[in-house]
Amino acid sequence: MSKIYEALKKAQGEKTQDSSVARQHLQQNPQISSAPKEILATPVTEQHQSALRPTHAGISGQYLRFDDLLKQCAEPVWQPDPNTIVFSDNHSSHEGAEQFRTLRTRLYQLRDVSPVKRVLVTSAVAGEGKTFVATNLAQAIACEPDRKVLLIDGDLRSARLHIPLGAPVSPGLAEYLRDEVSEAEIIQHGQEGNLCFVPGGDGGGSKASELLSNGRLQKLLDRVAPLFDWVIIDSPPCLPVADASVLAGFVDGALLVVRAKSTPSAMAQKARQELRKSNVIGVVLNAVEDVDSYGAYYSHGYGNGDKKRDKQRTQSPARALSASIIDAKSDCIRPSLKQYRREL
Repeated sequence: MSKIYEALKKAQGEKTQDSSVARQHLQQNPQISSAPKEILATPVTEQHQSALRPTHAGISGQYLRFDDLLKQCAEPVWQPDPNTIVFSDNHSSHEGAEQFRTLRTRLYQLRDVSPVKRVLVTSAVAGEGKTFVATNLAQAIACEPDRKVLLIDGDLRSARLHIPLGAPVSPGLAEYLRDEVSEAEIIQHGQEGNLCFVPGGDGGGSKASELLSNGRLQKLLDRVAPLFDWVIIDSPPCLPVADASVLAGFVDGALLVVRAKSTPSAMAQKARQELRKSNVIGVVLNAVEDVDSYGAYYSHGYGNGDKKRDKQRTQSPARALSASIIDAKSDCIRPSLKQYRREL
């Protein structure tokens, strides 16, 4: 009996000794408890993401005035092409300019019916003269006192609007839509007056439609459009690609440019159907010989005092325009555009 008691006492002593050794080990080597999951999951990811986000110079709060924008935007020196800009000193006062003044007046008349501020200029196919029309329409509006115009090259696949202005092509809209630059870096103010320009930029390519739809163009227009009287967007032709239809969703109305004696009526009709969900406010008949236009009669018969109709007139780019708007509310393009053109 005494042996059993001694064995139990010895076992209890060993257990007590092991317990004290374990406590001493814990005090000397404390274990690190695992952090809660929410602590581990939060800051690391956000810190890495914020480090990867691009930072742009020139970003500010909402522009309150037009002058605030001019202080931050780019100011390259433009070198306009005198053969394309009909309001340049290279041309007499009547050559093409009167037609664009007429087009400008038509747009103001449309404002009496419905709000029109953002205008898309497009065509059925390439080579119709939409870039020529967009450039000179913007110039015509900017010639008016205190009128502020923003001209945007929305053709990310083949940006060309910078060429007649003699402006840099990049950075432009493509870089902005990729979140590489700020709006202040892409808006150019390169001549006297209140005309500003956003070039197409570099690298839109086959992803142009996706870039235009990613939400940043809407953000750009929401921020800067209130500072301007007019926003004119030059787009790709509407039949080959879907970009024009995408851009039409950001504007108040669209102008369809057709080239006289060139655009097949069936193709013009198809373009009109392509834009059927858009507010097509008019069709601009381009490349009309001035001998056939009323503007030419007015210019030569009254403005210049020239009673002769010069039969040697050539159809240079700066003179080849009739700014008549036809079939503005119709769903059809008439087969003979010159025969049926009418004013609004």
